[in-house]
Amino acid sequence: MKARISRITWRSGASAAAVALALTAGHAAAQTTGTTPAATDEQVAPADEQQGEEIVVTGFRQSLEAALNVKRASVSAVDAIVAEDIAKFPDQNLAESLQRIPGISIQRDGGEGRAITVRGLGAQFTRVRVNGLETITTSADGASANRERAFDFNVFASELFSSLIVHKTAEASLDEGSLGAVVDLNTGNPLGGKYGFTFVASAQGSYNDLSKNWGPRVAGLLSWKSPDGTIGASISAAYQKSDTLELGNNTVRWAQARFDSVNGTNCWTTANSGGTYVPSAACNQAALSFHPRIPRYGEVSHNRERLGLTGSVQWAPSDATKISIDGLYSRFKEIREEKWGEVLLRSNERSINVVNPVYDGNNNMISATLNDAWVRTEHYWRESTTEFYQVGASWDQDLGDDLRFTLVGGISKSDANIPVETTFIFDDRDAQGYQYDYTDSRSPRLTFGTSVTDPANFQLAEIRDRPSNTTNKFRTAQLRTEWDAAEGFTLKLGGVYRRFDYDLTAYQRDTAVCGNGGLDLVLRQITCSPSSLFGPTAVYGFRATPELSELVTLGNAGQPEGNTNSWLIPNIDAAADYTGLYNRPLLLDAGNNRSVTEQVKGGYLQVDVNGSVLGINVRANAGMRYVRTEQSSTGLNSGTQVTVERDYEDWLPSVNLAADLTPNLVLRAAVAKVMTRPLLANLTPGGSADGFNFRVNFGNPDLQPYRATAYDAALEWYFAPQSVFSVAFFKKEIDSFPVASSRVDTFTSTGLPTSVLSSSSPGFLNPALQAQPIWTIQTTVNGTGADLKGVELSLQAPFRFLPGFLSNFGGIVNASFIDSNAIYAQGVPATTPGGSNVNQPFETTLYQLSKRAFNATLYYEDSKFSARASVAYRGGFNDQGSATGNVFEGYSPITNVDASVRYKITDNVELSLEGTNLTDAYRERWVDQDAKRPYENNHFGRTFLVGARFKM
Repeated sequence: MKARISRITWRSGASAAAVALALTAGHAAAQTTGTTPAATDEQVAPADEQQGEEIVVTGFRQSLEAALNVKRASVSAVDAIVAEDIAKFPDQNLAESLQRIPGISIQRDGGEGRAITVRGLGAQFTRVRVNGLETITTSADGASANRERAFDFNVFASELFSSLIVHKTAEASLDEGSLGAVVDLNTGNPLGGKYGFTFVASAQGSYNDLSKNWGPRVAGLLSWKSPDGTIGASISAAYQKSDTLELGNNTVRWAQARFDSVNGTNCWTTANSGGTYVPSAACNQAALSFHPRIPRYGEVSHNRERLGLTGSVQWAPSDATKISIDGLYSRFKEIREEKWGEVLLRSNERSINVVNPVYDGNNNMISATLNDAWVRTEHYWRESTTEFYQVGASWDQDLGDDLRFTLVGGISKSDANIPVETTFIFDDRDAQGYQYDYTDSRSPRLTFGTSVTDPANFQLAEIRDRPSNTTNKFRTAQLRTEWDAAEGFTLKLGGVYRRFDYDLTAYQRDTAVCGNGGLDLVLRQITCSPSSLFGPTAVYGFRATPELSELVTLGNAGQPEGNTNSWLIPNIDAAADYTGLYNRPLLLDAGNNRSVTEQVKGGYLQVDVNGSVLGINVRANAGMRYVRTEQSSTGLNSGTQVTVERDYEDWLPSVNLAADLTPNLVLRAAVAKVMTRPLLANLTPGGSADGFNFRVNFGNPDLQPYRATAYDAALEWYFAPQSVFSVAFFKKEIDSFPVASSRVDTFTSTGLPTSVLSSSSPGFLNPALQAQPIWTIQTTVNGTGADLKGVELSLQAPFRFLPGFLSNFGGIVNASFIDSNAIYAQGVPATTPGGSNVNQPFETTLYQLSKRAFNATLYYEDSKFSARASVAYRGGFNDQGSATGNVFEGYSPITNVDASVRYKITDNVELSLEGTNLTDAYRERWVDQDAKRPYENNHFGRTFLVGARFKM
């Protein structure tokens, strides 16, 4: 067995052999309580070897045992999910599978998991490898496209993968680039299966109780292994189509501003525009309080289609040689449609009259009646497709009993394309009697005083289209060697070349109909009013007609009695045809055209030891990894393409220790230098500007990476088969931490042309605003650092001690408690009416860090019937910096409940019923960490899946 394990070292770059060994050990351990895997060469072999003998995993309990043995046999801190543990959780994608692992929380978009946080560090700090090769997938599944290093797990169906391995501590032989974790996603391993053909297929129908639509979900695997075990091949496929609905309310943040009048008191020397501000108690109180910028209710539909294909061919002509070729293709398509009924206070407060304002203890204007309000309805439509492919190959070769090498290479590409991102807007800019009431912040009452179902009250005022493409490419070549220099002493030496190419291109067709000369004035014969003209005769767009309109009737969005639940929105097809939107020329979106190329060259030397010290079996590795990063960053600055090149080096030592204090008790310790490369958006030498929020951003291509020293210690007690109780402590001292730098100044001070502003934004439409010191100008600089520390608790056990059928129950529970401190600059509320939001430093947790997270699963399994219920809790967290005087923004705690029931009709046929988000949890977002002003409160409905699984 030793030779076979040796020659297949590193085939997946991370863990498939450890899975194989764990499956073998798991089978044995299931027979004998309290047996520790022997401290053999096989056990201490790196967690990326492949199995070489036939191993069949059946049952949820067996998969749990396999995952535990991956953890137990590893020298470094590792957690795993294998085989049916993935396939039989009611998970829509890999992110939802990974949230079962201690220390991992997920961020959901549109009701599905998308990105992960590991031990309090956000998605950009986690590196992901597919079959041992680093890669990135990005999508536009949420409110915005992912244009960063974060990996979007929703691109892949969970059925495509045989194991997920999470490396929480670093090794010299493990790819660099992570402060949080390295996650390995492993697909098929045909030589690890049974001889002959294996076929598995599943089919399900998925139903969402908000959208009330059904969608198919099917998957299949066909694998073959030759009778002599030298050739294996497998293909798998998974397809899912779903249609879900998101309903709720949104404020698009809160802000301070001066109004036209308050309770009949004029706040300016002239009405609606111009003049000078006239201070008064009523006007000052309104100006210094916070009001919702765009209070609104709406519905968001998510139409998703996910297709995945994998293929693997393996040839092992002898015990000394193995060649593997793996391929993976995924296509993730989504149509996102938003329908909003709102009032546009943002930047229009100057013309709005406030009546009967009510203020709360946090200086919020929580209710008011508004006259001369900008009533607005929006219809948004985005089509997006992410295509991902990867082809990789490995050659594992033994050069005798003690020397072996692995050569790995491959390419991957993630192409996230948004060909259509269209918004049409109806405006009624002199509406009377609009009321909002946020007394119940989660369920505000929004009432339109004028009819929002009569097209005669509206004009088609703005159109937008913003197509874009984000492409990531990886090319990787690695050579890894091992030499068993002596009994229990192995030297590992390797080299790596990796090239990463990131390219973002974006365009826009935005326009305000009358803001910049109109659309086709000759064709439409439109005469625009001067900007100072208000009232029902003002012309600022095309008159709405029934043919240009469609009616929205809001479903259950948590709204109270008296809320306005029906309104007209533009019809996308009719409005696009009428305005000729898609015939308009594409203009470059200057701030979102950038690229980064990184070439990484490096190597490592690692020593693995396995022996006995004072009668205690000790396994350890220590080594040094060196990487040189050559970086080229390109962006548009003042309309000119600028490229900046630089390089930097990192020496990354690491030590891992695992000591078997008793046959059932394992002590672990680790220390390492780790790094994560800077955010891609921060590296551009170009600049961008937001004329809606009066913000300008510049990049900094000379940013240093995030660098940290990581400390880990853990104690694991394997007190019974399929059982563990573990406590893990971790600390990360982040030495370099890029932070935002901000100042308030005029737009003209940036030297940027006005062409970088959206042509429909107030900053573009009103040149006088460009000369006012109201613009927040931001860049990124190397900060002073941050600290993070925490503890993970995990308990897993079957209830074998219970009598009768109760012994078929079991449980898994884990908890994470994390804290950190970092300093970010945030603009504080203005202290004088019309004043600026001056930046001040604030100490808080790292962004996306939840101080508490819990996961619990109760399961039952006998020879025919199995059932599971799972609860995942994630504590609230600061998500990012905010604006307009709000200090940070983030999310409130959320709990998700999932369950599944399965019944075996025969050994080959199984029926299933599954449900996700069974409590229909609302996702609550806020701005300002103290005031917790409501940002959004949406829910996504429950999803049920009914299906069957066939295996032979």
